[in-house]
Amino acid sequence: MTEDTTLTRTEDEKARPLTKARRLLWMLPVLVFSVLAGFMLWGLDPNRDPSKIPSVLINKPVPEFDLAAVRGRELGLSTADLTGEVSLVNVFASWCTACRAEHPLLMQMKEAGVVPIHGLNYKDKPEDAAEWLDTLGDPYTRTGSDIDGRVGIEWGVYGVPETFVIDREGRIAFKQIGAVTPRILKETIIPIIEELRKP
Repeated sequence: MTEDTTLTRTEDEKARPLTKARRLLWMLPVLVFSVLAGFMLWGLDPNRDPSKIPSVLINKPVPEFDLAAVRGRELGLSTADLTGEVSLVNVFASWCTACRAEHPLLMQMKEAGVVPIHGLNYKDKPEDAAEWLDTLGDPYTRTGSDIDGRVGIEWGVYGVPETFVIDREGRIAFKQIGAVTPRILKETIIPIIEELRKP
């Protein structure tokens, strides 16, 4: 009887570590699912705006660059062109669907004289960029042709379109990722421009 009890206890003791390991294996998928669910809920948060990704360049001078104009335009774009007045730099490309969606608004802004808008043409073929502006209209005071995308990298461009608000001293005051919409313009960009224009 004692021997049987001893044998049973020994078998139980051997089985315990295995049971703990099995429990951990069963808990691992639950833990992974919980982490993934947390990320998904964070991503679906209606109060979180994915276009407001922080930029390390906010309140810093625009990067040093000097680009030739888009084909058919006379004025290129450089660091020196972005001082002296509040302006926008809009990163665009002819192959960008969202750029086409925001383009009419940029044209309206130009016609209304809201703010000087400069275009940074990102990784585009020169002939395609020229045709785009000739067909849809050119809302830009100056354009820079960033064919290889190096200047875009310096600006921290994630994709197109992106729009930067530049202050009088040539510092980046705001970065909009994605198309500018009437609501973003009214509620965010215009108030920033007005604040930057104050003496």
